[in-house]
Amino acid sequence: MWADRRRLVGVDAARGLALLGMMSVHIVDRLDPDGTTSTAYLVASGRASALFAVLAGVGLALARAGVPAVLARAAVVAAVGLTLGLVPSPVAVILVHYGVLFVCAAPFLRLRAHTLAAVGGVWLVVSPFVAHVLRQQAPPGPGAASPSWLSFADPGQLVLELTLIGYYPVLQWTGYVLVGLAVGKALRDGTGVRTELALTLVAAGAALAGGAKVVSAVLLGPLGGATRIDTSLWFYGTTPTDTWWWLAVSSPHSGTPFDLLHTTGTSLAVIGLCLLAAALPWRAVGAALTPLAAAGSMTLTLYFVHVVLLGLGLDVLVVQWVLALTAATLWRSTGRRGPLEGLAASAARQVSRTG
Repeated sequence: MWADRRRLVGVDAARGLALLGMMSVHIVDRLDPDGTTSTAYLVASGRASALFAVLAGVGLALARAGVPAVLARAAVVAAVGLTLGLVPSPVAVILVHYGVLFVCAAPFLRLRAHTLAAVGGVWLVVSPFVAHVLRQQAPPGPGAASPSWLSFADPGQLVLELTLIGYYPVLQWTGYVLVGLAVGKALRDGTGVRTELALTLVAAGAALAGGAKVVSAVLLGPLGGATRIDTSLWFYGTTPTDTWWWLAVSSPHSGTPFDLLHTTGTSLAVIGLCLLAAALPWRAVGAALTPLAAAGSMTLTLYFVHVVLLGLGLDVLVVQWVLALTAATLWRSTGRRGPLEGLAASAARQVSRTG
């Protein structure tokens, strides 16, 4: 039981880091006053949201939920996202896409870890090519930053924005969830925190992240790819379709094979490091992870509050971080789920019972 709890602390801590990273990108300007890219963007842009998506798969595997329960959770998450889409804020709300990713993951729930890893890896490489072809026939992206209930006035456009031309195209992002499912099943089927698995995640993740950047740089540099693309045409979330060379870039949120592989690698490395940290017997490490894990256990609620606060004009990063970590730690001490997490769990239980 103690090993299992430490495993969950590690996963929750990684989820907490993803939340803090997304907050940073939402609040901190992309450029510093001197014109250089801000540290928040260099560290978290593209990586935090990818980690969030990979951990969605990890969570689904660890929860051992059936398809009806997963679909119920997806409905709650999507509903929260559609509501947040009505809030005037600078955030491209990910939750509707997140809910759709749950639905896309449902058919794969019974696959074994090795199979999921293989399918996920192929998906990360192949789906950008499929998306490139499909976008040639679709209107240019990106679509609306945050789908809302009003988006149902044009359901066809909503589907396009969610799957193909929006900020978080589900066609490509499904690969993140499949890899996460593989990690979650490997963790679930082991005994507590297996140090060798955590080390493998760190090593493989670092190699994948670094390798993707190196190959992208070679394609764009010595092989001349950078001269074939017009960066002024780039959309956040998707790349133009005037040349296949766009698929060689690895920029955050470009949705190319190298972007997806790099951010999957960084996600695996962070998860592995958090698992290793949670397995350490040192009290100081446990104390440091406690607020992170608390925040990670209620990210849906905290994400909702974060977007609402931004809509109200509270855009001081340190204040939002402190509020999130403090509130989560205090709430978790009560032994209860976060309010929105409780709603999603209740819907899942209700569907499971009636099914």
